[in-house]
Amino acid sequence: MDAPRILIQSEDFDVDAEVARMTRGKPNTGAVVTFTGVCRDERGQLATLELEHYAGMAEGEIRRIAEEAARRWPLSGVTVIHRYGRMTPGDRIVLVVTASEHRQAAFEAAGFLMDFMKSRAPFWKKEHRRDGSAGDWVGARAEDEAAAERWDDNGGAAAVRR
Repeated sequence: MDAPRILIQSEDFDVDAEVARMTRGKPNTGAVVTFTGVCRDERGQLATLELEHYAGMAEGEIRRIAEEAARRWPLSGVTVIHRYGRMTPGDRIVLVVTASEHRQAAFEAAGFLMDFMKSRAPFWKKEHRRDGSAGDWVGARAEDEAAAERWDDNGGAAAVRR
């Protein structure tokens, strides 16, 4: 497998172009799984969501998680693109692409990556409301931590824990 492709950027991404890049020249790839995380507005109050990250540290942590996925599953490629800046509801925030000869490895690796990125990657989110009132910083959720823990199989979650 090539080294994982990790990008932290303010610009939007092209899912089709990333899949094409992942599969080009790899005739044994039989499965590509993509996950696109989108900015949501569950209560109809969000004007924008501001995402900040710790430059360098964010890339390093995501790379560490991607390398752990590549050790666990027979992958032919991994791409993670995470955006920062202000997002409006409907904007794409994160893309995870995993490729393998078989679908199960690609699906599991993509789930693993998202579960660990949600709980370990150093990103911070602040809500800005439509009515102009002060938004809140969005805290970590217990569900995200629990999702990462499901991968603990004597070296799973602990292997990616800081």
